[in-house]
Amino acid sequence: MTKRELVIDVAEKLGYTQNEVSATVQATLDAIAESLAEGERLEIRNFGVFEVKSRDARMGRNPRTGEEVPITEKRVATFKPGKALKELVQSGIPMPEEPSEFPEPDRRPPPEGAPPAQPPQGGGEERMPF
Repeated sequence: MTKRELVIDVAEKLGYTQNEVSATVQATLDAIAESLAEGERLEIRNFGVFEVKSRDARMGRNPRTGEEVPITEKRVATFKPGKALKELVQSGIPMPEEPSEFPEPDRRPPPEGAPPAQPPQGGGEERMPF
């Protein structure tokens, strides 16, 4: 699944526009990346834990020549799935639909005499930023 497919899936499930969902998904990914860049651990209950680990410097080997090559110490982002995610993946059964904690967007027409709704910035058809 690509990020675009994720946005489309979430937009259809929640009834929001793809642009609204895209902005939310991107903000979430940015927050995760910033947290990891600062060396913080990020835990999402029933999903998993993102954290940064250090790999020590070591000697490696060039597979083509067999020559030993020094490999410097580096930091890597890791993900450890939570128990619920592990069980879900193992079973292969889709998660049941749970009611969203987010309110449904108001899709009712405006009352008589109300000022017209402003169109989204940029006008025209909705486009995905990726």
